[in-house]
Amino acid sequence: MTLDKRLTPAEIVGRLRSGMTLGIGGWGPRRKPMALVREILRSDLTDLTIVSYGGPDVGMLCAAGKVKKLVFAFVSLDAIPLEPWFRKSREAGQIEVLELDEGMFQWGLKAAAFGLPFLPTRVGLGTDLIELGRLKTVQSPYDDGETLVAMPALKLDASIVHFNRCDHRGNVQALGPDTYYDEWFAKAADECFASCEELVPAMEEAHMADAKANIVERCFITGVTKAKGGAHPTSMPPHYGPDMKALKSYAGAAKEPGNWAEVADQFTGNDEATYLASVGGEEAVINIPLAIY
Repeated sequence: MTLDKRLTPAEIVGRLRSGMTLGIGGWGPRRKPMALVREILRSDLTDLTIVSYGGPDVGMLCAAGKVKKLVFAFVSLDAIPLEPWFRKSREAGQIEVLELDEGMFQWGLKAAAFGLPFLPTRVGLGTDLIELGRLKTVQSPYDDGETLVAMPALKLDASIVHFNRCDHRGNVQALGPDTYYDEWFAKAADECFASCEELVPAMEEAHMADAKANIVERCFITGVTKAKGGAHPTSMPPHYGPDMKALKSYAGAAKEPGNWAEVADQFTGNDEATYLASVGGEEAVINIPLAIY
């Protein structure tokens, strides 16, 4: 019997629960599973611990009061360096935080993926991150006796990621040039749910030229769902770039008084079809030019 992992976005969010630790793939304004984030925003989920190289996913969830604690290396919209809704939440003391260096963050995901309590690293030595994060050090048992940071595992109850292509069995392909961390979000989680631009019945010969884009084995993928344009307003190379007009509007809405309840419908919609229609539809999204860095 063929294993079919297809779910609707609502079914995926229905598998999540309040109080859980949720990893969100992508980084900054790139490859974020925003269709699933918007589905969470429409749900009654709350008290989440979010683990993310943050972008508008983090900002929106913080603004909506969904986040109890945030574990992050940065929260940025790139051209808009500091995510404004995240900034408002943090400055108001509305969320607990664990701030990490990018390398420490990745090491924490890898420790969880390997089933280890921590991984040693030099990253973070000599910084305030150790004290602020209440992290510990270990001494090498070998002749060097070096003191290293013991980066604890960032174990995830679930994670959500966005890929270019999935099939119904959970095979995935990430075709862009910057898929640095999504493998580890998938492997560090008890369950990983993937949205995608294209959902195919099976990875066939026509897709095998992109076989190297299968960055994580299907055994780590719990469920898949089609969400064409589902990374908007973030980018999804090679399909489309970031929607800077939408991101500037989103950031501008955070200016004082910056009441999320008054603008939430604009950035989430009553459902995904309504949201995409508000930004010009799927065709408008997939025709957004790629960014040049």
